[in-house]
Amino acid sequence: MNKPTRWNVSLLQMDVKIGEPEENFANLERMLGEAVRSEAKPDLILFPEMWNTGYALDRIHDISDRDGERTKRFLSAFSREHQVNIVGGSIADLRQGSVRNTIYVFDRSGNVVADYSKIHLFGLMDEEKYLVAGDRAGRLEIDGIPAGMMICYDIRFPELSRTLALNGAQILFVPAEWPHPRLHHWRTLLTARAIENQMYIVACNRVGTSGTTEFFGHSMVIDPWGEILAEGGEQEAVLNAVIDLSLVDKVRGTIPVFSDRRPELYR
Repeated sequence: MNKPTRWNVSLLQMDVKIGEPEENFANLERMLGEAVRSEAKPDLILFPEMWNTGYALDRIHDISDRDGERTKRFLSAFSREHQVNIVGGSIADLRQGSVRNTIYVFDRSGNVVADYSKIHLFGLMDEEKYLVAGDRAGRLEIDGIPAGMMICYDIRFPELSRTLALNGAQILFVPAEWPHPRLHHWRTLLTARAIENQMYIVACNRVGTSGTTEFFGHSMVIDPWGEILAEGGEQEAVLNAVIDLSLVDKVRGTIPVFSDRRPELYR
């Protein structure tokens, strides 16, 4: 298909019930229906991190989606029925005896066109004790648009987003479970990633409470100038924004960051 210049994106800023996949699938189905019934029908939908289980790490092997099969069946059928691209947040994904924190991406025909497992595990939540890290960057192309994927803690590593940008990414998708009290870090890091890489950031964070941890939402769509096009509050919501993909080339042409790089001095 021809590469679009304008794209409608929807972010499902959902509450995640820790350790309750059935409730989470039902809630996701409800919010997906709300998104596709909206006046501005989305070209792409994004969810939060670990939306199927939350961080129920002490029993994650038992409740993870084995090979992502349930998620893939459900989202493939939905994307095909509604002809919408889906960056399926991330799920607890049990493969070959180990659990990964994995994004699956579906095109408008329901095909799985990319996947990415989180490569930076967050020690403050003991992720490394229960999860296996991914071993490659999250690159994809959807509707002809080169893009990248990162998950939550990954945004603290600017080398990763720069690598994706150098490989042509014009949009960065970021599902997250980013908690209070680090709202300032969330907003600042996402805006920095947009400005320094002159790309769109589409980031979806969860809301709600798990144990004593509160999650603040504030899902965001940020343009290549660092301007915030949409930002959620702290309750469940379907957040919509229109992005103009022609702006990426305009910004990169105005301030030629990539051609002015001196990588030989950065080692």
